[in-house]
Amino acid sequence: MTTAFHSRTRSASALAAAAPSLAELLGDRFTTAPSALEHHGTDESWQQPLRPDGVCFPATTAEVVAVVGICREACLPIIPFGAGSSLEGHVLAPEGGLSLDLSRMDRILAVRPEDLDATVEAGVTRKQLDRHLESHGLFFPVDPGADATLGGMAATRASGTAAVRYGTMRESVLSLEVVLASGEVIRTGGRARKSSAGYDLTRLFVGSEGTLGIITRLTLRLAGLPEAMSAGVVSFPTLGAAVDTAIEVIQSGVPVARIELLDDVMMGAVNRWSESDHPVQPTLFFEFHGSPTGVAEQAEESGQLAREAGGSGFRWAREQKDRERLWWARHNAYYAALALRPGARAWSTDVCVPISRLAECIAETREDLDQSFLQAPLVGHVGDGNFHLLMLVDNEEPKELAEAKRLHERLVHRALELEGTCTGEHGVGMGKRSFLPLEHGPALGVMASIKRALDPEGLLNPGKIFPP
Repeated sequence: MTTAFHSRTRSASALAAAAPSLAELLGDRFTTAPSALEHHGTDESWQQPLRPDGVCFPATTAEVVAVVGICREACLPIIPFGAGSSLEGHVLAPEGGLSLDLSRMDRILAVRPEDLDATVEAGVTRKQLDRHLESHGLFFPVDPGADATLGGMAATRASGTAAVRYGTMRESVLSLEVVLASGEVIRTGGRARKSSAGYDLTRLFVGSEGTLGIITRLTLRLAGLPEAMSAGVVSFPTLGAAVDTAIEVIQSGVPVARIELLDDVMMGAVNRWSESDHPVQPTLFFEFHGSPTGVAEQAEESGQLAREAGGSGFRWAREQKDRERLWWARHNAYYAALALRPGARAWSTDVCVPISRLAECIAETREDLDQSFLQAPLVGHVGDGNFHLLMLVDNEEPKELAEAKRLHERLVHRALELEGTCTGEHGVGMGKRSFLPLEHGPALGVMASIKRALDPEGLLNPGKIFPP
């Protein structure tokens, strides 16, 4: 019998011991219904579903503390769950356990326009927050595409299309409320914009993927809605020309808010999905924020750099509905790619490299893809050196999974050789953990020591980040 089998057997027994207490605490907000187990054992990754033994829906931090206490007494693993939109198997339950769904902790607790910050519970989604902020003339700028929960975004150190201008969750989280494996509740910081007081625990938990503690509350930096915005789409004769233009725009100091790359395969998919008529060529999507004059100058400078590189087919939009129409195609690229091969799963992966090495990394990756039998559209947040492949695979075909694994490994090793990282924004989960020894070396042992210190029983999201 395998270790995983023994772990799941122990987990089922532990749940049976914990179930009466969980039911007494939560009532019908604790469930073992097959549909709930299936939903909470699946994410958007290529990984096979791995179901938990039970699911609970706490509504307060006090309930999270109580659930942790029950699970600790029963030695029952806990898997924090937000919206299930993760891409590396973060919410799967390889050892069984209890899925802790925080989506009902969805209160916006405070918005302080004068300080450009807000405090929310972990289950608030980014779109929910933005709708609430609109009347204040503010917005939350981290946009990973999916309407993820803000607790999940902090746990995975999410990023997205606007990171080149506004940064990632690492820069956007001021402080956290976290429930530790011991049941203790800590606050990792205050609302001051800077502090030199002790260890930076906020950054420790941002990106920890639920392995060190359960995030229940966040205080976030906000941004003012720009006075003007402009968006544009430009096509290029080659992938290299598009990448070089993106790099030159950044190095020229243009304060671009978003700059996204879609290769010709992805543009063909987008056209079919959205019934649009963009040229089927490598394409850059731009967005600029600022004053009307500043936005016009940024667009003109970027357009000139694109023209010098052979860019054509310019489409610019200032009105909100026109911008949204242009960006709708980019935001739905994932589903457009899936439509290229109905029934397939997308093995979605990402790397990030220094921007000066981006053209080299993409060019070599494109050579690999041209020689492969798999379809794998490429899309990237190229303003900060981050790009993704969506390898379309049939999970029942070993040959396809082996080829996707080969391409994935070559991509990651290439990025590391160029002094980059195995993941710019997806996180580690189960999908990237085998690469961490190569990327971090002895530092991974330090991370493991922190994990053991904060979670000595290994109950918090087991099987994630650290190689099995």
